[in-house]
Amino acid sequence: MTASLMILIAGPYASGTDGDAQKMADNLKRLEEAAWPIFQAGHVPMIGEWVALPVLSSAGASGPGDPLAAEVMYPTAERLLQHCDAVLRLPGESRGADQDVAIALSRGIPVYNSLAEIPRAA
Repeated sequence: MTASLMILIAGPYASGTDGDAQKMADNLKRLEEAAWPIFQAGHVPMIGEWVALPVLSSAGASGPGDPLAAEVMYPTAERLLQHCDAVLRLPGESRGADQDVAIALSRGIPVYNSLAEIPRAA
């Protein structure tokens, strides 16, 4: 058993969607499906889009396809990784998720590739 961790869930969001809002919503739903098992294991799940999308909206951006998104989406995940204790990398091609993993590894933060790898919190 381990202390409770904040775990960034990383996986495809915009990748492979060609900007289709429904496909991005479907991808976000897949990311969010990992939140409950992480919470049940005693940890705090985090998804970068949970922070980045409201930031974009409050900045007046039209959504993830807005030019401002480049200044918000990846930088949000990078900032979150200063506070997260681990990353869960879900399957699927994603430049952003790969970048999250690279940052985590460079900071010595554990990267899990499945929910089964995540230890339960004490």
